[in-house]
Amino acid sequence: MAELLRTPAGETSSRLCMASKLSKLRRDKRRDWTGSQRGSSLAPSSPCRGRCSWRGRARVPIAADRPARRQEQHGVTAIAPRFPGKSKCCSLRPLTFFLIAFLLVFFGMGVLSPRIPMLRTRPEGKGMLYPQPAVLTPSRKDVLVLTPWLAPIVWEGTFNIDILNEQFRLQNVTVGLTVFAIKKYVVFLKLFLETAEQHFMVGHRVNYYVFTDRPADVPRVALGEGRRLVLLQVPGAARWQDVSMRRMQMISDFCERRFLREVDFLMCVDVDMRFRDHVGVEILSPLFGTLHPGFYGATRQAFTYERRPQSQAYIPRDQGDFYYMGALFGGSVSEVHRLTAACHQAMMADRANGIEAVWHDESHLNRYLLDHKPTKVLSPEYLWDEQLLGWPAVMRKLRFVAVPKNHQQIRN
Repeated sequence: MAELLRTPAGETSSRLCMASKLSKLRRDKRRDWTGSQRGSSLAPSSPCRGRCSWRGRARVPIAADRPARRQEQHGVTAIAPRFPGKSKCCSLRPLTFFLIAFLLVFFGMGVLSPRIPMLRTRPEGKGMLYPQPAVLTPSRKDVLVLTPWLAPIVWEGTFNIDILNEQFRLQNVTVGLTVFAIKKYVVFLKLFLETAEQHFMVGHRVNYYVFTDRPADVPRVALGEGRRLVLLQVPGAARWQDVSMRRMQMISDFCERRFLREVDFLMCVDVDMRFRDHVGVEILSPLFGTLHPGFYGATRQAFTYERRPQSQAYIPRDQGDFYYMGALFGGSVSEVHRLTAACHQAMMADRANGIEAVWHDESHLNRYLLDHKPTKVLSPEYLWDEQLLGWPAVMRKLRFVAVPKNHQQIRN
């Protein structure tokens, strides 16, 4: 009974003695097992003294201080490792792995690679902020915004100019603008160019093509960067109607001679106008026409189409979509070339048959756009006469407006 009762100190001493014996026994067994597995693979002079296993050419040390660590966990004084000079090959492995991982990440991100730009030069996640389009909420309820052939009709409130500007800047487009300043019409050129610089295709490259028989009278107007004025000298004509009709031929000819090489889109307008508000890339499309301000609310029977069947411009009373005004049309250079060439050929056929369309080139333009539907239609915002028509509420903006003038005096 007394032998079984031990004091705490004696009990601790007994446990330490037993632990020491067990540790010694395990070390002997491990040494015997290592020797039997490896044979004489380690030289006697090896600093690892049989405690490293061979894996290829690298030594992997077996932890000799595991018993000591276990004793530390039980609160017992640590036992010094038997081999203080053990191999450091194991301790280098984490450092090597860290360095390899760091270099892979470093070069993979392109920090030191000259072929891959640094990520901070391409900011990710940046884009334009604008209101989300609402599918169930129409942009305008008071006007038609889409033709039956799915061409948009451009009104204020139907487009986001910031989005469009960005898209056309990515395309790096150049827009050509043609005007005819023949005889007395050259007096309108200064106001036309000055207002165009304020409102027309701002921020984009523009070529102003001025057809004139009076190049010396063309005013000098300061132009912005990327915008230039090109004078194209052409002969005058006895009648204003001839000037109007001959412009189809001249635009067609110059499309082949230079426009196809110099610009991406071409817009053809009258010179006796001024820009009053923004006219930008929202109008650009392969082929576009402009609703006549006097007929945008009328029926087709009221349109002033050419009604004589003998003319190439003839349109029956039960046909027609809109009435387009000849003072503003355009599109890609190739489409404008086709349009002007077709209208010129039709006018030449009429002349051979001794007939002249009621509204000259405008009548032939309407015939062409009836057969070749425009891909975009401009609302009367883009062609207006406030002196004659006032400013109705449906017109939220007046963008390109007629200059008050005495038509009889100018034309004669």
